[in-house]
Amino acid sequence: MKFLRELLAVILGVFIALGILFAVFTVIISAAGSALGGDDKSTTVEKNSVLEINLENQIKDYAPLSSDPLEGLFNLEDDKASLQKILNAIENARTDDNIKGISIRSLYINGGIAQTQAIRDKLLKFKGEGKFIYAYADYYSQKNYYLSSVADSIFLNPVGGIDFKGLSTEILYLKDLEDKTGIQMEVIRHGKYKSAVEPFLENEMSAANKEQTSSFLNAIWNELVTDIATSRKKTTEDINAIADDLLARNPELAIQNNMIDGQLYMDEYEAMLKASVGLEDNDDELNIITISDYIATGKGRIKSTAKDKIAIIYAQGDIRYGEGDENYIGQEKIIEAIREVKKDDKIKAIVLRVNSPGGSALASDLIWRELELAKKEKPLVVSMGNYAASGGYYIACNADKIIAEPTTITGSIGVFGVLPNFNKLAKNIGINAEQVGTNKNSLGYSPFEPISENFYTVTKEGVEDIYNVFVNRVATGRNMTFAQVDSIAQGRVWTGEQGLKNGLVDTLGNLEDAVKIAAELAEIPADYKTTDYPRYKKDFKDALKTFPFAKTSKENLIKNELGKDYYALYKNIRQFAELKGIQARMPFILKIE
Repeated sequence: MKFLRELLAVILGVFIALGILFAVFTVIISAAGSALGGDDKSTTVEKNSVLEINLENQIKDYAPLSSDPLEGLFNLEDDKASLQKILNAIENARTDDNIKGISIRSLYINGGIAQTQAIRDKLLKFKGEGKFIYAYADYYSQKNYYLSSVADSIFLNPVGGIDFKGLSTEILYLKDLEDKTGIQMEVIRHGKYKSAVEPFLENEMSAANKEQTSSFLNAIWNELVTDIATSRKKTTEDINAIADDLLARNPELAIQNNMIDGQLYMDEYEAMLKASVGLEDNDDELNIITISDYIATGKGRIKSTAKDKIAIIYAQGDIRYGEGDENYIGQEKIIEAIREVKKDDKIKAIVLRVNSPGGSALASDLIWRELELAKKEKPLVVSMGNYAASGGYYIACNADKIIAEPTTITGSIGVFGVLPNFNKLAKNIGINAEQVGTNKNSLGYSPFEPISENFYTVTKEGVEDIYNVFVNRVATGRNMTFAQVDSIAQGRVWTGEQGLKNGLVDTLGNLEDAVKIAAELAEIPADYKTTDYPRYKKDFKDALKTFPFAKTSKENLIKNELGKDYYALYKNIRQFAELKGIQARMPFILKIE
């Protein structure tokens, strides 16, 4: 009898377990359908609505829907926003009779200057339709103020302020720290402006680095100042004087100097919005739809029934040798996308959207080669985002046309290698490394021994070879001589506007402009549509790698503990530690606010 009871208990337990597994897999399949599906049509746009723009989520050029069902199920997806969907939403709102105007309500903007400029330009076009744009914030950062300056009227909390003082950057120099700790970085580079490694070699900024940093910061600042001055009906001299003397630091000064149009509390701002859409009774509810909800209704894309297509291949993030994903560029996924696009007869042209500070020289060259093959069959146009520097320019240089935003950071045509060395530290703490090998160069490099003259010579030769290849690639792609490219290379950073003047860029514009140029080169009618690549897909086996809560237990925990600013610093340090091979990379990590 006892045996039968235990047997029944086991059978019952098996059925219960199977039932639980069935329920879990049902939820997973449902989540997968949601993750892989299109926009959510459950949200509706009511009449007399105001579109609210908040850009505090990370703005990515390419933010594809996750194909990982577990991310949707357990809410593990990163907060992110697609730049193109934002631009498409504003474009759709321009002709949407239900949208009466736009309210910019963003405490800060989690995107780059070039991305912000693209959104601002699209808002300018929206204003041309006769609809209103208002902006409100408790506090304005410079980037947020730059975007908000496009508005018909700008309002500030009565106890708020505007951080408007000009652009700057800071670089930490580590030579003394290396000497004190005994840990040093062995540096091999080409390019007098290739200052990514300068902090390991010097205690202060070189004249060449000061020159290039001042040059591109002033170029970007002048672009912002010109746009703000135009919108606020002031001169650029007026705007610079306000920045110099901090004459927008509080609401009173900001009003006096025509940087804002009034100081309001949030309830007063909402009452003004109600009046703007014709609500006379203050008790009436204001219909506000956020940009994310508006995109969810299907407004994040431009509908088209055209047969002809233009492929947009997104290359965003560091360039690393390997597969790649939406956060970093790997040659495998990019090459796979190029080949897929090349053999699709419906795709008539290729636009490569580059938003990268560079990285692996080998991966960059492999991508360059595949693009060189592709452009023999279809027009190739490059659109530059926030960055298209070093390796990012390497993969762009052979395009038929290169289009950049005025504030794009590009150039940085230079190469370097960095090797950590602990020889001095090892000696100080009593560590001795002994090596045995079979041939003259079999031992290679040891971080516990001083770098040998022979190893340095061979590695320097490799850096020089890659630099020469890089410059030749650019010279061929841009129809310039080696000497002409070398004179603007040496690792120097330029803005898109400066690149237009020195021949690195063909014209200034955004991704939409690049697509139009690609259509012209392909000689296709104005009626066409775009399709995005690469396609990042996970099979169920890959999806299970995130279970249970692996992503939450690591990245999110670190982010929550460090906060956004320190988490960004942590990621930068980790990125640098993961560098492998000779690098074609921007000379520093740039954050402009």
